[in-house]
Formats: sequence, structure tokens, C-alpha cells
Amino acid sequence: MKAVVYERYGPPDVLKLRDVPVPVPGAHQVLVEVAATSVNLSDWEGLRGTPLYARIGGLRAPARRVLGSDIAGRVTAVGSGVTRFRPGDEVYGDNLGLKGGFAEYAVVPEAALTSKPAELTFAEASTLPQAGAIALQGTARARRGQRVLVNGAGGGSGSLAVQLARLSGAHVTGVDNAGKLDFLRDLGADEVIDYRAQDFTRLEPYDLVLDLVAHRSAMACRRALTRGGRYLCVGGPVRTLLQVATVGAVAGLLTGRRIGILAVRPGPASFEPVAQRCIDGDVRIHIDRTFPLGEVPQALAYVGAGQALGKVVVVP
Repeated sequence: MKAVVYERYGPPDVLKLRDVPVPVPGAHQVLVEVAATSVNLSDWEGLRGTPLYARIGGLRAPARRVLGSDIAGRVTAVGSGVTRFRPGDEVYGDNLGLKGGFAEYAVVPEAALTSKPAELTFAEASTLPQAGAIALQGTARARRGQRVLVNGAGGGSGSLAVQLARLSGAHVTGVDNAGKLDFLRDLGADEVIDYRAQDFTRLEPYDLVLDLVAHRSAMACRRALTRGGRYLCVGGPVRTLLQVATVGAVAGLLTGRRIGILAVRPGPASFEPVAQRCIDGDVRIHIDRTFPLGEVPQALAYVGAGQALGKVVVVP
């Protein structure tokens, strides 16, 4: 089968399209013929090996030679312990533990998969597992009348988070670069901020801040919150995360604000509710563009540069 592999951390040109053996599923695994795999920032981090947590399991070289975790496709074989799926079933899920989505076939744990709704295309389904879980859990505390801010709102998780927060009745502010502000307005953001022109931590405070590109100091995060407000970040430099988890948490408690890292729970239960919202027409999936398997380096570079409006999808 064809797969995009890499042997060392680095820029997109370390990725190569190669012929490799088709993987064999273990007892509780499923072999999926990949129909679509969406690109996440975690893929970009895994390619470059930075932040440092991207090297977990492979400090000097990648533990998994094929990136891509948000997979949608058809089951072609199942392990001896698999009970929920059989060959021919259409499935999707987040294969963050094993990755392997930038290939024609991938092995996925049974527990990571669920049946693909007939109402969604393979490409649409592939956009939801990781981004949907982050958006749903990151906005779970949004309520009517609250002020909610999403930093990094124009990407995959952010575009879903803006819509989910709006559905809760909150007043939503989206932060991203100037080229994405019209897109955010179209998603329903009440206010938009170009991060290059304004510092959101120095504007009116918010009841909830979901930070998807955490680079601000813990004290700046505290400043962005109302008393009783909550700041949640996903990803970012290790130094920033450590500061949020320590200094930010203590400072937040002393001032009546809650500051911390969003520990995302993976799995179908975390993204199926978002899929249903999409089916019902409450949430819109936006696929900026699709790339063939041979152009995975370009797809990752596009996402890594922060250019994507919503999601980017690779179609073998």
C-alpha cells in the first residue's frame, strides 16, 4: 500500500510517499481502508517534534512512521476479539495512539471507532473526532448571557467551538488573523479580533476563554477573566502549559478565577454529539480544501502556517 512516512522530525520535506506492507490488525483492532483523514495541529507538532510532548514515545525519532489520526473509511478486516464491526462497515474515529491515517490502510483500536452516519461524507466525518471532542468539552460550561472567547477560532476545533458556544446562547468573540475574521462572522461570532492588532487579554474580561493556541502568560490569562470566570487551554509550548498548570492555577484560585489545561477525553462519546449537531443542521463543517495522499507535506505546511479556514482533509 501507499503511505506517507517519515524517519526523523523536521519540516514537511522529510515526509516521503512510499510502498509499505499493509498492517495486520491485532485481536481488538480493525483494519480500515482509509477514505479520508483530516489534518490536525497534533500532526504538525508530531512532524516537527515540538512542543516536547509531541515526542512522547519517540524522543530521538518518531515512534509512529505514519502521521494522521482522524480517520474515516471502510472496515476490511477485524481482529479475533472485535465484536462491533465487520468488513464493509463505514466507520470513523480518532486514532491518536497509533496514527497511520496518511496511508491507504490503517489499523485502529475497535474502541476508537464508531459507525459513520450516512448523512455525512467520509471527508466530513474525518473532520470531527479530534476537533469535535475539543470543541464540545471546551465549551461545555458556556451558558446563555455569558461572554465567551475562542482564541484560534478559525481552525478546525475553533470553528466548531464558536458555533457550539453560540448555540448555548453565549455572546461569542473569535480571535484569529485578519484573513479569517469574515469566516468567523459567517460562523456566527458576535465579535471578532485580529490578534495582530489587539491583545484580547487587555479588553473586556470574559466568563470563559478557550485558548487553542496558548502562548500568553498565566497572569495575562487571569486578566482576561471575570471573577468566577474560567480559562482553558489546549496545546502550546511546554513552558506555557507548565506555567498555566502551576502559577496560573494558584493565582486563579486566589482571585476567584479558574485557570487550567483542558484534559480532552477522546473516543466516540466525545465527538458523536457534535456529529449529530451537524446532521441536525445546527453546526456546519467547513472543509477549506482537500489534498491527495502525495501532497500530505503541502497539507501539513498549510495547516502549520495557520492558513486553514476550518479543516483540511487528505483523500488517498
